[in-house]
Amino acid sequence: MRSWLRAGGVLAGVVALDQATKALVVAGIERGERDPILPGVELVHVRNRGIAFGLFEDRAGLLTVVTVVALGLLVVYFALHLSRPLLWLPTGLLLGGALGNLLDRARQGAVTDFIDLSFWPAFNLADVAITLGVGALLLALEAGRDDTARA
Repeated sequence: MRSWLRAGGVLAGVVALDQATKALVVAGIERGERDPILPGVELVHVRNRGIAFGLFEDRAGLLTVVTVVALGLLVVYFALHLSRPLLWLPTGLLLGGALGNLLDRARQGAVTDFIDLSFWPAFNLADVAITLGVGALLLALEAGRDDTARA
């Protein structure tokens, strides 16, 4: 039960922070406007109808279905492996990030992105959580492997 609560706490924290920052951007920055905050880092207000890098923007329905199926599989995997150390962390990060972006898609038909690095397309905190979640999931899966299986 503790793993579920931890994953739920991470999920809720990610969604809350993601949605709060997006609301600040929508309220404070006009679409297309740029506000440099550090060298090579700007706050922007852009909408992304696709996934990473704007891919598949004409396939919003399919993206939603694939995302929901992947999240369902993650929840099933998590439920079957609750004893795996730290698996709650990537589960919460991945679910929270995906739900944050799904909320945007449901509400406005696109995801609000606002962090723009000079060498990378704009992204948001949900995207950061998803990226960290994938890395943490790989680490949790590797850490949970039986030493005999590595031989």
